[in-house]
Parts: sequence; C-alpha cells; structure tokens
Amino acid sequence: MNLADVADQLLEVSVVPSFTRVGFDVRSRLDRWEAPQGDLAGHTIVVTGATSGLGRQAAQELAMLGAHVVLCGRDRAKAERVRTELSAYTGSTELSVACADMGRLDQVRQMVDDIVTAHPKLDGLVHNAGALAAQRSENAAGIEMTVASQVLGPFLLTGSLLPTLSDARPGRVVTVSSGGMYTARVDVEHLEMEPTDYRGSEQYARAKRAQVTLNEMWAERVPRASVVFHALHPGWADTPGIESALPRFRRVLRPLLRTPAQGVDTLLWLMVDDGDPVHTSGMFWHDRRRRAIHRLPSTRRSDTPERRRALWDWCVAQTGVGAVA
Repeated sequence: MNLADVADQLLEVSVVPSFTRVGFDVRSRLDRWEAPQGDLAGHTIVVTGATSGLGRQAAQELAMLGAHVVLCGRDRAKAERVRTELSAYTGSTELSVACADMGRLDQVRQMVDDIVTAHPKLDGLVHNAGALAAQRSENAAGIEMTVASQVLGPFLLTGSLLPTLSDARPGRVVTVSSGGMYTARVDVEHLEMEPTDYRGSEQYARAKRAQVTLNEMWAERVPRASVVFHALHPGWADTPGIESALPRFRRVLRPLLRTPAQGVDTLLWLMVDDGDPVHTSGMFWHDRRRRAIHRLPSTRRSDTPERRRALWDWCVAQTGVGAVA
C-alpha cells in the first residue's frame, strides 16, 4: 500500500477523525483530489431535501456546473425562496421546484407526475431528504414517519423515475446515508420501532441501513448501462439538521465538523465523474473510496438473502413499485 492507502486505513479504524474534517483534509491532499468538475449543461438532476443543509449545498454546486436542478422540498414557499436565493448566488436560471412530503406517498406520486411532465429526460436523482425525529409519528397509512420518508418515499421515487433516468444511459441515483447505519441490522420485521421503545437515533439508523441495502439491490436489478446506483456517508458536517437533532454532539465537535461543501464533495464526484461512478454500481462510498457496509459482526450476520428479499418485497407491497423483479 502507498502512503495514501495507509493513512486512509488508519483513519477508518479511528472512526472520529475519519468522519470529521480531519479525514477530509488528509484524504483530499494525499489522494490529490481535484474539485468535482464537468459541464452539466443540458443535464437535469432532481435533489430531495434541497432547501437546507447538504441538499441545498449540492443543489448550489450542481447549478454552478450548469445543470438544471429540480429543488424538492415539503414547503413550496420555502422551496421557492431557496430557488430565488440560489439563482442570485449562482447566476443560474436553470432551477425549478417540485414539492412533496417524502413520507406521504400520495404526495410523492403527484410530485413524480409533475417532474416527468416538466422533464421527460432526467440525468440524476439525489436522495438527500431526511431528518432524525425525537418524537415518533406516522403517516396516513400507519407507517412510522422516518421509515416512510427515508425508505418508502425514496423507493417509490426511484422506481417511478427509472424510465426517464434510463434515457441518460446511464442515469445516476445517489443516496446520502449516514454512519449511524453501521449499528443497525437488516431486519424488516423490526424496521419500524414501536411507541414503547422508540428512540429517534436508533430509528434513523435502521432507516439508513435499509437505504444502503436497497441501493445494492437496485444495482442488482437494473443494468449498469441504464442507471447506476451509489450510496455514501458524507461524514459529519455542520448543518441545521445536526444543530437541531444533535445539539450536544454539535457543541462538542463543532471545531472538527465538516463544512457543507466538504460534506457534498463525494456526492458531487459521484454525480459528475466519468470514472468509477459510471463503471460501478451499488457501491457505498466515503471520501471518494469504496467502503464496506458492515463494521460489526452482528450486522453482517443479519444481512442474509432472505432478509434482503423480505425488505424488497415489503417496499414493493407498500409503494406499488413492481416494475423491477
């Protein structure tokens, strides 16, 4: 191994430095990263959770590269305000808005119709929407809201947009996950926490584990020439979501937290680079390197073909997306 590989492995086993700006600074220098760049003029990319934090940063960077960015959020007034602000900042007029609460599947279906009507061809989809909720809630169908918004909503959106993404050959689907998923098992029977034992951080981790598992399963089912799928851990970035959900964590680690721009670096690289991001599919990434999706023996043992199939079948049953076998 060269020096960059040795440093990367040392950071990986240390965990905290790996996920903070320390890991970003060391890896970017030793691997000699260039800023993600490319001419995205004529490309249309959908970004969920685009009104704040990493989603807004990603939308801004993609717009600066020339892409038409569809800003997806729950609140139309806020989304329109962000569109105005990003247009003024980037100088781009290639920004539009599509709205849905990702946990309410009827709204996601309507948003799909709106997007496809306005954009018959899509080049990319970024699944970024998500939050860690301290209090348990359910959608109209009785599904716990974290699971509904971060597992079922993205599954429905992906499956519904596959035909338009396939025209890009390949379209790119990138899912922003979290290091919290390393503690969670693959287990659809216990994916939704009950009111009596609900803990927001644990529920969030279970949803993120499901996201990463489904990322691999989409890649198994969709030819790489049509659409590529990638998931990533952005590291610990200083965003409004961290401030509201984990205020103590933020106070302690704030000097070491990544900037939003550092947090979306791998996301942008996956969306614009024509090397590994289009020649592979189903990978999990952190700081532009492929990573294992398990760190603990207990989660690895839970990841069986039977449990994976059960998760996929449950998502199909809940969303009605069944075009991919």
